[in-house]
Amino acid sequence: MKILVSACLLGNPVRYDGKAKTLAHAELEKLAADGRAVCFCPEVAGGLPVPRKAAEIIAGNGDEVISGKASVKTRDGDDVTEFFLSGARQALELCRQHDIGVAILTESSPSCGSGEIYDGSFTRNPVTGSGVTAALLRQQGIVVYNQFQVDEALALLQTADDFA
Repeated sequence: MKILVSACLLGNPVRYDGKAKTLAHAELEKLAADGRAVCFCPEVAGGLPVPRKAAEIIAGNGDEVISGKASVKTRDGDDVTEFFLSGARQALELCRQHDIGVAILTESSPSCGSGEIYDGSFTRNPVTGSGVTAALLRQQGIVVYNQFQVDEALALLQTADDFA
């Protein structure tokens, strides 16, 4: 089985600041080398440039963005919600194409945060919540982990492989 992984965690400089957030993990690197780690950045896929203005979810979380009750905006007030929704839908489609049931995404991101995002004040104040992509994947039954839970994600992937 394959696993979806945030592109920045695999060393791709796609974050808003033009940098990567490379995760050094031998087993994950092996999966990537074997073509089993599907590398994806929903913000870039959704049409945002690199670098880009930092964005945060305003007045909610990823589930509320999906339901239309919250939005994603830059500090300057530019509404980038549709870019985030498009990227999330593309991530889901990629998971469906590759029969992916597990993802490792970047914590605190307005797209990929799986347990924590920022509160929308642009002060880097963390709150409990999921980003847009993490929320959509979970809504569709995909198990989402963050970069601090790689071992758990790989254990679940191994269990799935054992039953395949």
